[in-house]
Amino acid sequence: MEKIKPYLSRMAINGTTFLKWLVISTAAGLILGLVGSAFYHCLSIANEFRTEHPQIIFCLPLSGLVIVFLYRMAKDDGLNTNLILSSIHSDENVPLKITPLIFISTVITNLFGGSSGREGAAVQIGGGIGYYLGGIIKLDEFDRRVLTMCCVSAAFSAVFGTPIAAAIFAIEVVSVGIMYYSALVPCAIASLTANTVAEALDCRSEQFHVLYITNFKFGTGVRSLVVAIAASLVSILFVMALKQSEHLFKKFFKNQYLRVFVGGLIIVGLTLLMRTTDYNGVGIPVMERAFRGEVVPWAFLMKIIFTAITLGCGFKGGEIMPSFYIGSTLGCFIGRYLGISPSLCAAVGMVSVFCGVTNCPIASLIISLELFGMEGIEYYLLAIAVSYMLSGYYGLYSTQKIIYSKYKNRYVNKIAHH
Repeated sequence: MEKIKPYLSRMAINGTTFLKWLVISTAAGLILGLVGSAFYHCLSIANEFRTEHPQIIFCLPLSGLVIVFLYRMAKDDGLNTNLILSSIHSDENVPLKITPLIFISTVITNLFGGSSGREGAAVQIGGGIGYYLGGIIKLDEFDRRVLTMCCVSAAFSAVFGTPIAAAIFAIEVVSVGIMYYSALVPCAIASLTANTVAEALDCRSEQFHVLYITNFKFGTGVRSLVVAIAASLVSILFVMALKQSEHLFKKFFKNQYLRVFVGGLIIVGLTLLMRTTDYNGVGIPVMERAFRGEVVPWAFLMKIIFTAITLGCGFKGGEIMPSFYIGSTLGCFIGRYLGISPSLCAAVGMVSVFCGVTNCPIASLIISLELFGMEGIEYYLLAIAVSYMLSGYYGLYSTQKIIYSKYKNRYVNKIAHH
């Protein structure tokens, strides 16, 4: 009996820990499922209203002034996804005000025609609520970090409808080369719970139908490699464009109000010049057209420009959905000249650019499965692996740490280029 006491004690501790996180994660999933669903529907209404009333874009510069005013009132313009990642690996304080600010400002940005996404904003919403809840229930420093990741997963899952990828994304994105497996159970429970709530509240996950998937052979594999190589380079271009746009706006327009107003005017001017609203808002209809092989060759480049200007001048929103847009339109364009399905290349491009900008190969692969299904998995795996390597140490988030080298089995511990 004495010999098995340590094992019984260990089992009791494990069981208690599991029950603790079962309760906390389920509660977090319910809360973020409700908040995420509200965010999803608000953005859907905003994008639908703008589509039906395209003239509303002329109010974009004025809406930018409102966003700057809100952040000025909160006395902090540094509330972004980087703060969430910092809170996980260095316990930096995350104020709850990040949640309503990013919620409202992202809806405003999309309503009036700015180019931004929703998943990056959902990460901020989830992180802000998670950090706050950790303080309310008096978790220690380490458990509070886990709860933050848990709520990030739940928010991502509710908004985008990929619960498995959402659970993995939160534990993979913080430190490249290290997976925070201690948060796997909480993230999985919260993500699945939030997704269940979101589905009950009529939040529809995106389903992109890949047409004409050919059997994976040497020739088709090489062609998909071309898409992956191009996607890795474009992912670097996207990251650099975001950074340089922000730098240039701050350099030439010191005043935040003037900065966002001028940026809004540029977006309005470009929209009129292009004679289309394809590059405003989230852009899901364009992505759907890409999977049918129906996009213009310059769509990916224009989305980079629109998104870089929108976020660089001070509007708010996420960068992940634009990366999907950029990848799918790029892949579709290249696929037309490769003698392989443009629809398949759109899928390959989408997950490749996502992997390149987030440095999350496992989450990228799972997203491909949840969005496209098992058929074509060989193409997605190869493309994601290549994009992960060739995108180097660039990434959307300046506080993301590259723990292990992408090229050699060695410890590097450096911050991602941004």
